[in-house]
Amino acid sequence: MARLLDKAKVKYELIPYEVDENDLSAIHVAESLGENIEQVFKTLVLHGDKTGYFVCVIPGEHEVNLKLAAKVSGNKKCDLIPMKDLLPLTGYIRGGCSPIGMKKHFPTYIHETCEQFPYIYVSAGIRGLQIKLAPTDLIKESKAVICSLFEE
Repeated sequence: MARLLDKAKVKYELIPYEVDENDLSAIHVAESLGENIEQVFKTLVLHGDKTGYFVCVIPGEHEVNLKLAAKVSGNKKCDLIPMKDLLPLTGYIRGGCSPIGMKKHFPTYIHETCEQFPYIYVSAGIRGLQIKLAPTDLIKESKAVICSLFEE
């Protein structure tokens, strides 16, 4: 993933953190980093009934609203993919799934609050490493659509 960002000349920082195998939550990551949970985003992979696979990137303490996710992605309904499908589909494991550099590019949707911050964190593609970058760079590199993915 870092290679892709280097190639695109995107400014970013790789930030290591302590992995807790029993707590892979974004809340744990934010606490480890000493950062605001609203700036630590998690990457979720979903499957829609019409468009197939797509990606949602949301602040770590929130849950994606499946109705909103289906609507923005052009589906009637959608569900999170089964955990066993994550690695073969994306090349990433749970707790280390990045919105950049998946095996194949999927339509990507990022929750609108990302634009409130000068930088946000997303997984760098492995457990124990986050990438800190400007939301505008993440949006550009993941070809993401900004939208609402949960009720505030």
